[in-house]
Amino acid sequence: MIDTEAILAAARKTILSESESIAALAQYIDNDFTQSVEHIYNCTGRTVITGIGKSALIAAKIVATLNSTGTPSLFLHAAEAIHGDLGMVQPGDVVICISKSGNSPEIKALVPLLKRGGNILIGMTANKNSYLGKESDLVLHAYVEQEACPLNLAPTNSTTAQLVLGDALAVCLMEMRNFTAEDFAKYHPGGALGKKLLLRVADMLDASRMPQVSPDDSVKVAIHEISEKRLGVTAVVENGTVTGVITDGDIRRMLNDRDNIAGVTAKDVMTKNPKTITSFDMVADAFNIMENHAITQLVVVDGGEYKGILHLHDILKEGIV
Repeated sequence: MIDTEAILAAARKTILSESESIAALAQYIDNDFTQSVEHIYNCTGRTVITGIGKSALIAAKIVATLNSTGTPSLFLHAAEAIHGDLGMVQPGDVVICISKSGNSPEIKALVPLLKRGGNILIGMTANKNSYLGKESDLVLHAYVEQEACPLNLAPTNSTTAQLVLGDALAVCLMEMRNFTAEDFAKYHPGGALGKKLLLRVADMLDASRMPQVSPDDSVKVAIHEISEKRLGVTAVVENGTVTGVITDGDIRRMLNDRDNIAGVTAKDVMTKNPKTITSFDMVADAFNIMENHAITQLVVVDGGEYKGILHLHDILKEGIV
């Protein structure tokens, strides 16, 4: 029989243990941390991050975070480094070596080789008095009182502490570089995130689906245009300028109010002053306008010139939201 309460209690205990360990990290942020950020910021090469075991996995994640936020970085596995991969480290690189104990055999073998190259060595360890702590130029103190593991053996709190220190480095560097959403987009062109940051309205417009009628066209012409272009709307355009829109809803309301539509024109049915956006705006901004005003289409206008209709369904198909 599964003891549900015991599972919930263990999960909550783990989360609280890790959160308390992370909160305690703030007291270990010191001048070594500041200098580490400055050395990475002023680095003419890359930030090379190395580790062994679980610390290597954390190192790889920190590398990914730094690369995506404007700090060129490389992952170097400590065990592979002493078998040829040390050639990845070049003059001008800053090296961060991660090890909870700071005394593992691989770290002891690697550190002298790293120091031989004259690179700045930043140690991230829970033990400042370890071999790594004493041999590093700067130390990021990733101390935790104990692991969340009930045996106090499996890396849990300690690896989370390493990860958080890596995030702290990345955020400090982002702020020093005035890293913007546009900068972030450069490194994330793929997937939903890339589309949200990069895709503009112009990228989604289809010139073959540009519904429009003139103000004096009959409502029957407007209905035909809405049906043919399949966007649920048509712009009403006079002398190249959008004067209004007619939606499916406008048509339904008109039919409810009138028994005879003979002589009814587009200008009689249209909604004036529709919500618009330019083709240069971001699609994400267009979605926000639609959401805020509870509408499903936006008229696209550049300098007064009608460019087309952007529909909510097209945005959803792109997976932006």
